[in-house]
Amino acid sequence: MTRSSLAALLLLAAIAAPAPAQQIPRTPSGRPDFNGIWQALGNTHWDIEPHVARPALAMQPGPVVPVPANVVLALGAAGAVPSGWGIVVGGEIPYLPAALQRRNENRENWLDRDPEIKCYLPGVPRAMYMPFPFQIFQSESHFFMAFEYAGAVRNVYLVDPGPPQVDSWMGQSVGHWEGDTFVVVSNGFNDQTWFDRAGNHHSWQMVVTERFTLSDRDHIMYEATIEDPETFSRPWQIRTPLYRHVDENARLGQFKCVEFVEELMYGHLRRNPIR
Repeated sequence: MTRSSLAALLLLAAIAAPAPAQQIPRTPSGRPDFNGIWQALGNTHWDIEPHVARPALAMQPGPVVPVPANVVLALGAAGAVPSGWGIVVGGEIPYLPAALQRRNENRENWLDRDPEIKCYLPGVPRAMYMPFPFQIFQSESHFFMAFEYAGAVRNVYLVDPGPPQVDSWMGQSVGHWEGDTFVVVSNGFNDQTWFDRAGNHHSWQMVVTERFTLSDRDHIMYEATIEDPETFSRPWQIRTPLYRHVDENARLGQFKCVEFVEELMYGHLRRNPIR
């Protein structure tokens, strides 16, 4: 091995190694400080399982092979699905047979069923890796997340308020510390949210246990365990890094998309529909 090769390997090892605990930012009480604007990178929002590139999510039979459906045909490459290595630990979601069939039906009817298209709240964990930034506000007594997409929010209780009173899109989240890892347990979901654009779904029985760990100042290792005995044969995990926005001008934009989908959802009620 040449001296330059050895130096390169040592540099890579130094980058990959986790930062010493004392080097991560901390609050006055000594807890890891997650305050900031964060975002996931990659193509996970298309499909959390490993997948190859394909012409579109919505397809129709073609003269030789399937082609993009008419409603997305004009988008060309902008409507195509990029490949992704996925974030499911082990690669595959352990669906029960009936739930797998529903997932496949969701894929075939993506344009009609995906809640993202209608600007419904994304749910957990989907909100964490959509292609939009989110901001964490942390103090000694509060932990709050604000998402650019649809103005979604998560108030993570640090004192358990008891069982959720109603099922909701974002559920109820309760957090606690395990050393330097912030652990959040969420339940009380409805069954309307998806994990991605590929039709991966869950039931109202889902419980999500998330783990937030600062690997250094600008990276969070995000892990979530999904439990739902009505949909999956066993608990399963996702894992992906979250990246801090370091631009001094970084801030959340506004993407309150309800008004953007009014024509899609209610345009047919016009006296003279435009489509």
